[in-house]
Amino acid sequence: MDPHIKKVYVPMTETGFYILLCLREQQHGYGIVQKVKCLTHGEICLSPGTMYGSLSKMEKDGLIRFTRTEENRKYYQMTEAGEQALEAEYQRIRQQAADWERIMKEEES
Repeated sequence: MDPHIKKVYVPMTETGFYILLCLREQQHGYGIVQKVKCLTHGEICLSPGTMYGSLSKMEKDGLIRFTRTEENRKYYQMTEAGEQALEAEYQRIRQQAADWERIMKEEES
């Protein structure tokens, strides 16, 4: 993984994580907002400013790419660099969960 990407995106914000997760397939901004709301059972509601700011930065950094415009909606999709960053974040979260479980088991003993 590119060192700049790792430095900027790991650890990743919740917003970044869910945007990349949604962009495993082509999606437009409003579709991302709806999918994140659904995935998180309404716990995370992305504002347009936050989402479009994140999309712009991720596109500039090469994590996502613009794919097309349809009915005035811009569609994006995750790139290989985005997949690597999302996987790195997933592994980081898994390690944190494993550490938590280990500590809880030790305290129960």
